[in-house]
Amino acid sequence: MTRKEKTEQVETLTSEIDELQASIAKLTEQIEDLTQAVADLDAAVSKATKIREEEKEKNAETVADAQEAQKAVEQALQVLKDFYEKAGEATALVQQTPPEIFDSPYKGMAGASGGVIGMIEVIQSDFARLEADTKAAEEQSQKEYDQFMTDSTVDKAQKTQDIKHKTKKKKDSEITLEQKTQDRVGTQEELDSALAYYEKLKPSCVDTGVSYEERVARRKEEIQSLQEALKILSGEDIAF
Repeated sequence: MTRKEKTEQVETLTSEIDELQASIAKLTEQIEDLTQAVADLDAAVSKATKIREEEKEKNAETVADAQEAQKAVEQALQVLKDFYEKAGEATALVQQTPPEIFDSPYKGMAGASGGVIGMIEVIQSDFARLEADTKAAEEQSQKEYDQFMTDSTVDKAQKTQDIKHKTKKKKDSEITLEQKTQDRVGTQEELDSALAYYEKLKPSCVDTGVSYEERVARRKEEIQSLQEALKILSGEDIAF
């Protein structure tokens, strides 16, 4: 019974130890993967932040340049308008009637002024559109960056929590493994002792080195001796 009990205990402990070792190996791999994922996430956040800062700075410069350009064009446009307005007035004073060569009334420099001013107004609208497009692009990029940072923060928090949980579980498993290993060593020693004691008792209990015929003859002799002893105790004569 002792040998059977200790054998079952050793087998059970061995199975539990194998499961713990497999669990610890899996947890170790998962912790390493999560740690690497957190490191990759930090690297991605750092890279995205750097790109966002550079893009933000570039967009700010573009907007500032566009605004300055619009101011400069507006000033130039005003100067030209004043110039053509004064030039038209001067021309009107000098020439009241159109020359015979013109088929239509002479309008001074109105045609030239309209072309130049129109071109400058187009340039002004281009700078305004550049400012508006840059601001819209900056707003969209900032929105995407903020969303990425929020998602990254949540993801990192979850992974960090998983690392803590799995690290604790691994530590507990290692402690249990150590205890189970010690228990198996002690149980194995008890089993070895039981086996050794069994082997020591076995020759006297099982393997006597006497054949079956000899055991039968000895048993008959023992029975006859007991019968004779019984007769003596009963007061009967024993025939020799």
